[in-house]
Amino acid sequence: MKKLLKNPNITRKIGIIASLLVLMVVFTALTNKFFSVSNFLNILQQAAINLCVAVGMTFVIITGGIDLSVGSVMALSGMIMAMLMEAGVSPVLAVLIGLFAGAAFGAVNGLMIAKLSLQPFLVTLGTMSAYRGITLIISNGLPVRGFSTSYVNFMNSLNGIIPFPIVLSLILALIALVVLRYFKFGQYLFAVGGNEEATRLSGINTAKIKILTYALSGFTSTLAAVIFLGRLGAADPQAGNGYEMNAIAAAAIGGASLAGGKGSIVGTIIGCLILQTLNNGLTLLNVQSFYQTFAIGIIVLIATIIDRYSSK
Repeated sequence: MKKLLKNPNITRKIGIIASLLVLMVVFTALTNKFFSVSNFLNILQQAAINLCVAVGMTFVIITGGIDLSVGSVMALSGMIMAMLMEAGVSPVLAVLIGLFAGAAFGAVNGLMIAKLSLQPFLVTLGTMSAYRGITLIISNGLPVRGFSTSYVNFMNSLNGIIPFPIVLSLILALIALVVLRYFKFGQYLFAVGGNEEATRLSGINTAKIKILTYALSGFTSTLAAVIFLGRLGAADPQAGNGYEMNAIAAAAIGGASLAGGKGSIVGTIIGCLILQTLNNGLTLLNVQSFYQTFAIGIIVLIATIIDRYSSK
């Protein structure tokens, strides 16, 4: 037990789990609407969207990169899927095309970063604006509605007692966890983030790893769009605004370091739950949304400070 407590990763996870429990106790005490099965399911469904984006972001951060385009990729791929379904394409085929497109958008980021040696921040800042612009152009700035009702109903139905969006996000997180822990690709991610030059000299194709990582980020952002379309029942050209902030925050709270070489899917899951619990509790208390944004910013700063001094 003492050895486990001396492990900074274990103590970090214990700390963020304790923080989540404290938040739940506080909001339960402040409002009788918080502690209920329906509200917990609502928290999990909202967290599912952020978790999909945050899983891809965690992979990117582990390599020492950043992806600011995730919200725009989510909006563009979601718009593509909605327009296809509105045109009569089956929901399954539309989703598959959207997932392929999202991965391609992410791969474009990876290609520019890996092959042209450009800064991830600047590349994804540019594509964030470009992808958002394409979304507005193809939609004329208007939401797309009236697509498959069966798709919307399926996304909002209960699978037994757990809604499908929650199941989808947890399956994604489980796969990501297994990849990071037991697959060579996961080991390569940490190696690239820890020391890219040494990794390259050891014979690993670091460019390929980066391209695949950003493609995965685009793919997971599109999975978030799949859930978002079902929840909203429409494709909004402004969808995903600010999701890059939430994804980075969830990963940072969970122990990912923006310097690279460090990150945890379990930590990211807990980070998503903390953020969504905070938003949900403050909403139930009728706290205005800009205070929620302020609270998220403070949490990210605290997580950064903790990461800095725990590394020392």
